[in-house]
Amino acid sequence: MTSTPRRTAHQIASSMIEGASMASALIGGAAGAYVGYQIAPVSWTDGATIAFAGAVVVVGAVAVDGLVELVLTPLRRLLNNSRYRVPNKNVPALPGSLADSITTVAAVAARDAAGQAALAARIKLDRSDDGSFLTVAERWGGYENGEASLFLAPGVQLHFVCVADNYGASDRKFTLLTAEQDAPVAITSLAQLHQHLTAREAGLPVSQPVDNHKALSAA
Repeated sequence: MTSTPRRTAHQIASSMIEGASMASALIGGAAGAYVGYQIAPVSWTDGATIAFAGAVVVVGAVAVDGLVELVLTPLRRLLNNSRYRVPNKNVPALPGSLADSITTVAAVAARDAAGQAALAARIKLDRSDDGSFLTVAERWGGYENGEASLFLAPGVQLHFVCVADNYGASDRKFTLLTAEQDAPVAITSLAQLHQHLTAREAGLPVSQPVDNHKALSAA
């Protein structure tokens, strides 16, 4: 059931439950009024009879509503539970052994690492309008140790790792790695990443960034 039909069904069910609660109070009150007038002594004045019938109305309404609430309260609970439960048809089966559990957690940790890398890239590197270059989790390859990498070019990848700083807080870092085992280069912006990639294109180590703007100005 899609979200809109589900929401509509919940609204209808909720209206029916509250309508039944209100109807029970009205029925109890009407029954109380009838009984009150029937059992009131004929010797009483009209005012006393009305006051007595009014008291019986309140008692009858509360009593009937209380009995009906014994049924409506569980229904409300079921409705609220179904309203906030999000069905997931892709829930994997529970692991059958410790080895299966380790495999499952490793896979989940790898996916989480990819998601963390994409989120950190959005915060620290790629704040462009679409943010589709570094901030898409599917572009990142996550590892079970919490690290992740993103392919940039043959022999070049952007690496993500989350480490604890001197104060125990999480520090998300990006480094540029090459197949030639050059010294890793810390990356803090897209402009810096562009300069280091340009250096590689020029045949220089990625640790020697090339400022294209200055190069074009000099030309």
